[in-house]
Amino acid sequence: MAETGLDAGPKKLAASVGEFVGANEAYYAREFDKIQSATKFPWSWNTMAAVAGPLWGPARGLWGFFWTFIVLELLALVQIGRGLWGDLGADKVARADKLLERSNALFEKGKIALQNGESDAQGLITTAGNLKRAAERLMDQADLAAAQATTLLAVGLVVFVAVRVVEGFYANLAYEKRYLEWRGNPLVASGLDWKNAVFGVVLWLGIVPLTLYRFTVSNPHELITRFPMDKQLFTPVANTMEGWFDWLATHGAGVFDGITRSIRAVLDGLEVALVATPWPVVMLVIVVTAWRLAGPRVAVFTAASLAYLAFLGLWEVSMVTVALLGAAAFLCLLFGIPLGIWFGKNERAYQVALPVLDFMQTMPAFVYLIPIIAFFGTGKPPGVLATVVFGMPPVIRLTALGMRQVPAGTREAAVAFGCTRGMLLRDVEIPLAMPSIMAGVNQTILMCLSMVVIASLIGAGGLGKNVLEALQYAAKGQGMLAGLAILFCAMVIDRIIQGHYKRTAGSGLV
Repeated sequence: MAETGLDAGPKKLAASVGEFVGANEAYYAREFDKIQSATKFPWSWNTMAAVAGPLWGPARGLWGFFWTFIVLELLALVQIGRGLWGDLGADKVARADKLLERSNALFEKGKIALQNGESDAQGLITTAGNLKRAAERLMDQADLAAAQATTLLAVGLVVFVAVRVVEGFYANLAYEKRYLEWRGNPLVASGLDWKNAVFGVVLWLGIVPLTLYRFTVSNPHELITRFPMDKQLFTPVANTMEGWFDWLATHGAGVFDGITRSIRAVLDGLEVALVATPWPVVMLVIVVTAWRLAGPRVAVFTAASLAYLAFLGLWEVSMVTVALLGAAAFLCLLFGIPLGIWFGKNERAYQVALPVLDFMQTMPAFVYLIPIIAFFGTGKPPGVLATVVFGMPPVIRLTALGMRQVPAGTREAAVAFGCTRGMLLRDVEIPLAMPSIMAGVNQTILMCLSMVVIASLIGAGGLGKNVLEALQYAAKGQGMLAGLAILFCAMVIDRIIQGHYKRTAGSGLV
């Protein structure tokens, strides 16, 4: 192994190790020296770790050691418990008893029916016989499962011993790594910590016995298998939240209607431009725009994508999707980039907004539709709003990240040369943060794309409706063609924006 920088001599190493370990200094100094000087795997054995198992880790501040090996040992202990006292065939015996009980009842019923000359007597007796044979097969399976107890016990013991051996060989390697961390940072925990050791014992007692009881006892108490709480609390809380939604929908109707009208006006304008305008004009304008902003390669890709939409008869619904996607992405960037700049320059504001961004980004997409429908109804504007909520966090986060990554020295130099706050933001910080901002733009467009299909559930229409119909009727070809159309729409928008940024950045205009 290469030198680790500990070249102050054996005595100095022993003193340093002794200060770190607090107990058994000579042993750990010898083992650490063996590990550091080894050219192959260092066969360093720790008897205490092999005997104490995971509990050795907390005493030495190695909680990763504790959690890793307590899980591995639990797997072995469960098999040992099942082999020693686990009633392996109990569930099959219980099912067999029920079948036998049912068989006997049918058999008696069949005998009575046979005596009375009823027509279904033979069918009852035959069914009783079938149930009896099924019960006998279950009993055979139960006997076979019970015979496996010895095998499970042997496997569990072998695995348990193997895990303890691994712990014994791995302990000093992990502890030596922690020692090197301590050498670089004295704040790293060191010494023998008895509080951690006691806490580790408490955790062991809280985890291992309950887990063994759950997985080795045939009928564990429901207090262990099910949380002792019914839905008495769920219903009133749900009703209270529903009341809040109703109150907001009633008292904020004017605000919500205004937002809906504004978005509808934007969508109507986009649809007039993209749908009502003759398709050759729209195609020509889009291709020329791609050429001028992003170059010939993007223009060729744009023309090919638009041709795909046109020749497959998806032009009109694709333009509706572009209008939805364009409106949602525009709103995301309009509000997201300024917010990201503010959060990048104001750490307190960013910490306040972080839980909101986490909520927006991690809440399942279908859940967004509940308040959207409650406040804004159904249709295209609510679909755009749901897409905005889902798509805005990436551009905010990455814009804030780009602003925070601007070197402080660059800011100081710009201020020293007379930059005002506006000039500093416009001419220094935003250009330096632009790669991160553009990554956020890309991610936002893709996130908006992923909501197109979900928004169709509330009447947003467009290509998402085609995909939704394909899902309902298992129309595989229709779904794939519509999905590719959505992909091409998003890629055209992204390629034009990203290509324009690369060309302007390359020419020094940014």
